[in-house]
Amino acid sequence: MRSDTDAARGGSSAAGAPGDEALLVRFADGDAEAARVLTGRLGPRAYSVAMRVLGNRAEAEDVAQEAMMRLWRMAPEWQQGQARVSTWLYRVVLNLCLDVKRRRRTVHLEAVPEPLDESRSAAERMQEAARIDALQAALMALPERQRQAVVLRHIEELPNPEIAGIMAISVEAVESLTARGKRALSRALQERREELGYSDG
Repeated sequence: MRSDTDAARGGSSAAGAPGDEALLVRFADGDAEAARVLTGRLGPRAYSVAMRVLGNRAEAEDVAQEAMMRLWRMAPEWQQGQARVSTWLYRVVLNLCLDVKRRRRTVHLEAVPEPLDESRSAAERMQEAARIDALQAALMALPERQRQAVVLRHIEELPNPEIAGIMAISVEAVESLTARGKRALSRALQERREELGYSDG
């Protein structure tokens, strides 16, 4: 889904763009441009995970902002090679999401659609909105750990070993959570499968 995913983790891209770790080190040395690039690269990913886990745009924005602030505060102490910057950030995002859920007095189930492609027809935009709403509602119905694993694996497209590191569980546990979560999503969306454009595999 993302052509720049590999470049965003660790080293450099094929085009020679610096990786996350190099940018973080440069930021710690006072390079403001490195912070801008890293924010543009990781900020949307942090928001995407928080939005899918929480189902609330304002809370997701707060979580993403706080996660990036923690990254900047941690930068001077970053030890190269200890973990991928993105892995560290995803872990912080999930922990912040859990904190938000603990603070909630009521359950928020509203799913705010992501911006739609305005170049599409009105009918196409309506169908896309329906897909987003249906997926978000189905995600919110999953148990917490299943939802986290499914978001990281099937939406963020992270490999199972990285998810295991983020969630502090075994690869086998990740596989079990994602398999159960995917089956639950499939059941929840089965009646609208053709309409929403979902397929097995």
